[in-house]
Amino acid sequence: MFVVLLRFSDNKGRAGQFMEGHKDWIRRGFEDGVFLVAGGLQPNLGGGIVAHNTSLPDLRSRVNDDPFVAEGVVSAEIIELTPSRTDERLAFLVG
Repeated sequence: MFVVLLRFSDNKGRAGQFMEGHKDWIRRGFEDGVFLVAGGLQPNLGGGIVAHNTSLPDLRSRVNDDPFVAEGVVSAEIIELTPSRTDERLAFLVG
């Protein structure tokens, strides 16, 4: 699984221009079964996503398709995490 950190850059002020495209990108991630959680980094630092069911190269490609990333509104960091223990509700992540 992966944690994607999308931290605002100096271009944060341009976020409004690309918000609808960014929301569509997030929606597609959930529809494709890749995104499990998406939300804001506090306080107003950007966003974060928990992803699974994908490879690192495919996730990098997906992240690069985010209009916020493509337009430099955020910088993206992908952290790969290999779960070894979870709450039983998340057992599907251990594999």
